[in-house]
Amino acid sequence: MSATRINDSNTTRPVLYMALELSEKTWKLAFTTGLGQEPRQRDIPSRAVLVMEAEIHAAKERFGLPPETSVVSCYEAGRDGFWLHRCLLARGVENVVVDSSSIEVDRRQRRAKTDRLDVKKLLKMLVRYQQGERDVWRTVRAPTVEEEDARQLHRELETLHHEQTSHSNRIKGLLSSCGETLEVDRDLPQRLKKLRLWDGSPLPADLHRRLLREFERMQVVNRQIRELEQTRARRIRQEEKEPAMSQVRTLLRLKGIGVNSSWLYVREVFGWRQIKNRRQIGAIVGLTGSPYRSGTLDHEQGISKAGNRRMRAMAIEIAWGWLHFQPQSALSGWYEQRFAHGGKRLRRIGIVALARKLLVALWKYLETGVPPQGAELGDWQSKLHYTPSLL
Repeated sequence: MSATRINDSNTTRPVLYMALELSEKTWKLAFTTGLGQEPRQRDIPSRAVLVMEAEIHAAKERFGLPPETSVVSCYEAGRDGFWLHRCLLARGVENVVVDSSSIEVDRRQRRAKTDRLDVKKLLKMLVRYQQGERDVWRTVRAPTVEEEDARQLHRELETLHHEQTSHSNRIKGLLSSCGETLEVDRDLPQRLKKLRLWDGSPLPADLHRRLLREFERMQVVNRQIRELEQTRARRIRQEEKEPAMSQVRTLLRLKGIGVNSSWLYVREVFGWRQIKNRRQIGAIVGLTGSPYRSGTLDHEQGISKAGNRRMRAMAIEIAWGWLHFQPQSALSGWYEQRFAHGGKRLRRIGIVALARKLLVALWKYLETGVPPQGAELGDWQSKLHYTPSLL
């Protein structure tokens, strides 16, 4: 919709604008009918949807609007997620979820910041956005309940792997404080009994018990990791009718693309985002450039890092793996020619460029079925063979 049409529609019908500043205990609401009008602000208990509806009706009466007046709202993406967005849409409220990092701020060294000022600024920007200034901020594409639920498995796995590493490092750190080192595996409890310190004495009793409890917690984490990985492999094998699983199997056919990366790529982006062009992929992942051109200054600040951090980290990891597993591909040849013979910094720059190009190539592969030029294909089922943990 063009800016002219938006302005025309707003001049022919009244609109009530509502901005929400969300916190754990209270929500701050701000209402107005346009720029230049002092907003009406109210505080309500958090998640009190019925109270919010009552405040909307009260705001319509306060501004002299008919009951059928349309309501446009916004709030910043954060801890509350997207349930409120769905709740507002179900009640006939047109809502947008705003990327908080895209909101313009005063560049003074010290600036006043309160919930009252924040919701007032958010409301003013909402009016500007609805009147045609589409670049005033960036909005977040809200997934459906099913799309959001599909992201839980790999995100839980990510959390569990971090916990697993923390337990292992804590055990090793406690042993190092005594001048000892042991491999953290299933035989750790037996080796702790036989362990002797530098003077021949056994481990102190409380330290020994703490290490055993830490090991038990680590075993619980490892068991949950095994269960989730087995569930993921079973879904990839058996769910034939789900389009997302078909995309995962398609990516798994490529050498250098494993279960973790293919599942994450599909569940985070490819399986539910409607991608229109290659630039959009780079923006979603945060691999677009950030040029700085002002007067005589002209330099590149690096990638924006404004997109999906999980996809960005995996894209860089897969780019390094692509060079190893797909050396005959056109993308590997391009990297070899332009960056491989440079210094360490040039190779790091090149791997980011390769990661972006590879993401575009994988998107086209899923859309057209044509693999990246020169890429080798294999059997996707062989990548689902589960290797049990040593714990």
